[in-house]
Amino acid sequence: MQSTGLALLSPVTTRINSDIILLYPSHSAQALSKTLESSFLDLFLLKKMKAGALELGSASKGSTPQAGVNRGVSILDFILRIVALVGTLASAIAMGTTSETLPFFTQFIRFRAQYHDLPSFTFFVVANSVVSTYLVLSLALSILHIVRSGAQGTRVVLIFFDAGMLALLTAGASAAAAIVYLAHKGNAKANWFAICQQYNSFCERISASLIGSFAAIVVLVLLVLLSAVALSRR
Repeated sequence: MQSTGLALLSPVTTRINSDIILLYPSHSAQALSKTLESSFLDLFLLKKMKAGALELGSASKGSTPQAGVNRGVSILDFILRIVALVGTLASAIAMGTTSETLPFFTQFIRFRAQYHDLPSFTFFVVANSVVSTYLVLSLALSILHIVRSGAQGTRVVLIFFDAGMLALLTAGASAAAAIVYLAHKGNAKANWFAICQQYNSFCERISASLIGSFAAIVVLVLLVLLSAVALSRR
């Protein structure tokens, strides 16, 4: 009975094995493995593309606030340049147009005070005029930085020239301030007498002209710092 049962089962087993061989021949197994490999490769590439898209999105989100900050710095730079321009131009006009003549004079002597009588005041007017011209020209680059907040080379150029104009304006304002102090206080040891008691209007104008110049010096320092901050954020 056991042998008969095994004999009855053996054809079924053989038929099942033959069906498996018919369903999955050797070349079909190779095609299936290639299909699986290509599927895994497509899945891997899809994951890489998604990861790259996420990184790109995060980078763009991170760069947008930085671009906004740089544009804000550029707008502030433009406003400060206009403020410095007003200060230097007002100082140059105030000093260059100051003049006073005393009401008393003799037949041969006329007491008159003008800015070009003193070389320090002449240098002050020239320095403020040069800085004013430079600030007008630099407004074009400042507008460029507002439009293109990622510009770097022009910011380096502005830092270089801003520092040069800062040195020139500081020298001119310091030289004029020393003469203004002597005009008010005098120097007894050098026998320099204070002239502001006689030339009151002249001294008031030259003293007021220093305010705009020193205010422009502070603004130029801020401009150099702003440009340095904008470059450091790259």
